[in-house]
Amino acid sequence: MHVLGTAGHVDHGKSSLVRALTGTNPDRWIEEQLRGMTLDLGFARLRFPDGVEAGVVDVPGHERFLHNMLAGAAGMELLLLVVAANEGPKPQTAEHLAILQYLNVKKTIVVLTKADTVDAEELGFAEELVRESTRGTIAENAPCVAVSSVTGFGLDALRDAIHAALVALPPRAPDAPAYLPIDRVFALAGHGTIVTGTLMQGRIALGDELRLEPSGRDVRVRSLQIFGEKRDLVSGGARVAVNLPGVETNEIARGTVLGSKQFATRSSVPVRFRALTPALAILKRRTPVRAYLGSAEILGTLVFEHVPADVEETRATLHLREPAVVFPGAAFVVRRLSPKTLLGGGTIAGVDVALDADDAPASNDAPEIVAVLAALAASGLAGASAARTGAAANVREDVATEILDRLVDDGRAFRLAKPAAYLDAATANDVFSRVRERLEFGERETPWALGMTALALSRALAVPEPALVRVLAALAEEGRIGSRAGYYATPEFVPQLTPEQREFFDRTFVADPVAPYTPVAFDEVVTAIRTAKIAGLSIAFDTLLASGALVKVHDAVYRGSQIADIRAKLEGALRREKQLAMSGFRDVIGTSRKYAVPLLEYFDATGVTIRTGDMRVLKIVPRRESG
Repeated sequence: MHVLGTAGHVDHGKSSLVRALTGTNPDRWIEEQLRGMTLDLGFARLRFPDGVEAGVVDVPGHERFLHNMLAGAAGMELLLLVVAANEGPKPQTAEHLAILQYLNVKKTIVVLTKADTVDAEELGFAEELVRESTRGTIAENAPCVAVSSVTGFGLDALRDAIHAALVALPPRAPDAPAYLPIDRVFALAGHGTIVTGTLMQGRIALGDELRLEPSGRDVRVRSLQIFGEKRDLVSGGARVAVNLPGVETNEIARGTVLGSKQFATRSSVPVRFRALTPALAILKRRTPVRAYLGSAEILGTLVFEHVPADVEETRATLHLREPAVVFPGAAFVVRRLSPKTLLGGGTIAGVDVALDADDAPASNDAPEIVAVLAALAASGLAGASAARTGAAANVREDVATEILDRLVDDGRAFRLAKPAAYLDAATANDVFSRVRERLEFGERETPWALGMTALALSRALAVPEPALVRVLAALAEEGRIGSRAGYYATPEFVPQLTPEQREFFDRTFVADPVAPYTPVAFDEVVTAIRTAKIAGLSIAFDTLLASGALVKVHDAVYRGSQIADIRAKLEGALRREKQLAMSGFRDVIGTSRKYAVPLLEYFDATGVTIRTGDMRVLKIVPRRESG
């Protein structure tokens, strides 16, 4: 389904035309019918014998109700520009056209109404006036059909033109997150709250969990209808009525958006703006505006990087007084605060998909893949979750996840963990190259170091540490760099102490045959390092500790071979005795309580033993090998 909308000057027969085409009077209010003037949005359904159909939105023509017109105009794809043949184009004709050039209209049909009130010459003259007044607008060269809603003249020709235009319209993005700007809310006895609107993109199914914004209220879809017909699923472009249980009508107003939970409200959005020519003299770097997004009217400020000097597209930021949800490519219009003249409009800026020739997407890449790749590239080293990438690329989170996983398999994306996120492969590979180059340099300069910490790499490469840590973890998981005890190195690197460093540690930790399990006090080692004046000695000490060649237990330092022997004796005694007190352990290794207590606590902490009261037992008893 697509949305057909009317536009034009007041009293040019828009509502009568809709009634003649559909059999439905779009003027819902008694006051409208009594005054013969549309005050608010009206809705109807147009169906053709072959199943082609459209939702019709009839908008008010009077300038006092332009805000109502804008609330319904956002969903229009096919425009019926209505001009009375006996009056010709009027101010609101031009104003509506000016507004609609910034919205979603894909095709236009000019309808000359009240053809029964003029002769052939006058009708021809009216068409000439329309052609002249629409030059340079979205209605330029549009087909023109003369009709009479009273006699039926020209209605069949108009239906044929509408049918042809509807068939030619492209479908709205089905894989985009659902976005429904609400233009009407009411309560229905026995059903509760009903909201209606044009589903701008995506799909809604029975039972879907969606969110009302900007309130952030989560809701469930109980039922769906399109012009009174129940549906299990509705797609973008449809005029939809949605039953939302558990929500009061006073919680929702026109301008509220019913949409996917992956949307986040924003108070500032980047935009691509095109000014209306008369507005160029009015615009300033910071221009207060009335912004029309979907069915909402929100006060805000349009801030330009450079104040536009012509009607070409320019970048700006739209700061809103109230948060809103938007999607990339969504159309918007802005007017002055007072008087409420039109300033211009444009689209919400998304990711830039125009890539350099060397980075051009493969010819078989679908648009959503190109958008996801561009969103990843824009996210930089921090990467982005599937939800955030999907929002930036305007695709549903599940679709984004599927695309991202495929890109990882193809080597065009890089997966991060904890929390799950993705990175552009080019960014990841660039970081890897820089990290490896810096590690290789460090390994040549200080071969006795175990590697570099994430903090040291962050400072050396001028890269934020939180983002770098996640990339380093993923690179280590893939085996592209080595990781041990908080240090990173090239996979093939093995630390090497200098002869002076080696001689110092051999002398400091010389084995005592009489007391083989006596450690060296940590403070004594630190003091000896400070006074030795051997280059890189403290880093070499850290390397030996990190690698397990030396082991710090409480305030003492053991050789790794000492700890291995002590553990073997402890495990052997526990297998024999099943449990062991501290005094028993002390006797097994021939040491004092001063060292036995910290050692047992160390083995508890490293998962060798479990303390039960004053006794220790083995945490895991290895199975004996058969044979």
